[in-house]
Amino acid sequence: MDFHLHDRFEVYFFIAGDVHYLIEKKVYPLVYGDVLLINSRELHKPTYRSEAPYENIVIHFDPQAVERFASPYAFNLLNCFTNRPLGEQNKIQLLPQQLEELLALYSRMDGLSSRPEDGSDLLMMTYFIQLLVLLNRAFSQNALPLSSSIVPEKLAPVLDYIDHHLDHDLTLEALEQQFFMNRYYLSRLFRQSIGSTIHEYILLKRIACAKKLLHDGHNVTDACQQSGFNDYSNFIRMFKRIVGVPPGQYRKQR
Repeated sequence: MDFHLHDRFEVYFFIAGDVHYLIEKKVYPLVYGDVLLINSRELHKPTYRSEAPYENIVIHFDPQAVERFASPYAFNLLNCFTNRPLGEQNKIQLLPQQLEELLALYSRMDGLSSRPEDGSDLLMMTYFIQLLVLLNRAFSQNALPLSSSIVPEKLAPVLDYIDHHLDHDLTLEALEQQFFMNRYYLSRLFRQSIGSTIHEYILLKRIACAKKLLHDGHNVTDACQQSGFNDYSNFIRMFKRIVGVPPGQYRKQR
């Protein structure tokens, strides 16, 4: 699976497999029961390390559908998705009781999906609200120490530089000069560690930046320039290919 972005928020529950998961600049080794929380601005992808069967439960949801439930109350249902630095604190590990509650909610939601009746959509939303409350409590409590990221030491500053210099020249030649690292070695290290090409990673980071700029009210030309696209027509083409609509239409929708 390649790097991807989507406009919905994601709750990812890992069950089985030999998988490392990349979110922005962090790579997490996963074990049964790990939960990943991913918002609409975070670039992510799984990396499969063997042929072991891969199993997970994923929920994508529109954050605006949740906000209307949160407005009358002090409890922020989206806190664990939005109240943290981009690409940080995505992984939470649940205490045994919390894991049991999570699995019970998934079972009820699955039952509603397979045997829908009158009022099932309302029940589904109430179960999902309970799920978000549970995850936010676990996020705030920081239930267990988290496994550290496994990004190679030599690659971490490169990822950080890319993240803060998207409007600069980020060709392999420019990165080679910036970090005094052979471009072919850098390309191979990136492929081995991240599971994708550095070009594809930079492209999607720039698209994510452009989406945020458009969402915040910038025009298409500003979004193109500030996200690092030097060619306007190429920006339009790449944005439509990855996002599904041209940037002008995306801006109007937001």
